[in-house]
Amino acid sequence: MASAFLPQRFVAIALCCLLWLGVAFPATAQSNQVDKAIAALRTDPVEAGSPIRSRCDAGHLGECVDRIVDNANDALVRLLERVPQLILALLVLLFASWISRFIANRLHLIKVRSQNPYMSGLLRTIVRTAIMLVAVLIALDLIGLTSVVGAVLGSAGVVGLVLGFAFREIAENYIAGILLSVRRPFEPGDHVMIESREGKVISVNSRATVLMTLDGNHLQLPNSLVFKSVVLNYSKNPKRRFDFGMLIDSSQSIRESQTLAMAAIAQIEGVLDEPAPAWTVVEFGAAGIQLRFYGWVDQRETDLGKVRSEAIRRVKSAFADAGIEAPRTTYHIVTSRQRDAQEIDAMIEPENGADISVNRDIDVQVAAAREGDAGQNLLQPESAPR
Repeated sequence: MASAFLPQRFVAIALCCLLWLGVAFPATAQSNQVDKAIAALRTDPVEAGSPIRSRCDAGHLGECVDRIVDNANDALVRLLERVPQLILALLVLLFASWISRFIANRLHLIKVRSQNPYMSGLLRTIVRTAIMLVAVLIALDLIGLTSVVGAVLGSAGVVGLVLGFAFREIAENYIAGILLSVRRPFEPGDHVMIESREGKVISVNSRATVLMTLDGNHLQLPNSLVFKSVVLNYSKNPKRRFDFGMLIDSSQSIRESQTLAMAAIAQIEGVLDEPAPAWTVVEFGAAGIQLRFYGWVDQRETDLGKVRSEAIRRVKSAFADAGIEAPRTTYHIVTSRQRDAQEIDAMIEPENGADISVNRDIDVQVAAAREGDAGQNLLQPESAPR
């Protein structure tokens, strides 16, 4: 609706300008000249001894006025003779308005249409504006006002410079929105971190990038800020690694702890075999042994947070069953026999039933919010929301 309204308003303004330049302005100028000439004759503007002065002195003032009026009438007649040119100029503008819409709406037939719907709209606007500017120049040439073009272009340049400074931030966000829609660092529904702000992408409009935070709040970030910031996209790669730490007493066996933890993590549904789970010793000291364990999940099928929680629970349970304890604040003496490999294997029993499905709570709200912004969204999903 808005895109159709702007060209119509542009044509209406152009028609009014042509009418004023072609008819009202010359007629007003001729009328002013007649009034000035009559006033000059009555207030003695003519030098003594001139033919006009001598004839006026002889009582021929009426004849002088009639001659001036005749000259003005001749000018008006010449102006009326240009009316067909003015009508032709108006027809050129109307035809250009129609042909610009016709071509802009059929760019896809000549394979000039972009896959990005926002860029397609921008391309249509550029084509229509270019055609209308050419039509205005042709119309001005038809009515003999090509000298006005230079003045108009000069004024437009000054006005554009002033508006550029006044609306610098708005223009910056608009251009950044175009570049974001072209580069597409994220898609609708992607889980991103922009600076210190985390959420799922709802849309990108001409002013801001709209996110939904993980607690369900809408967050609008200026496009210029997003374009210049570091963007961390968690959804670009479907595989994502989780990690967690465990602190065990310094008297415990690192090898036994590692074996139990790796077996427990590998048995969790949703943990990928490739890349395989891994572990590292972060630190060994008087406070105990700091171990860190790693595993990978496919975010399209399982939820990272749920799998990580289940991994912590199972590793803790395996350590408790094996007698591997966390560092104590008090020292005590414990006597126990050494377990063999068969006993350790017997402790590792498969467990099932944990919920590791993808959490879709935010996705439903993101989809609903994206439908509300469908008309202004510069990012259109290429696939189903992740």
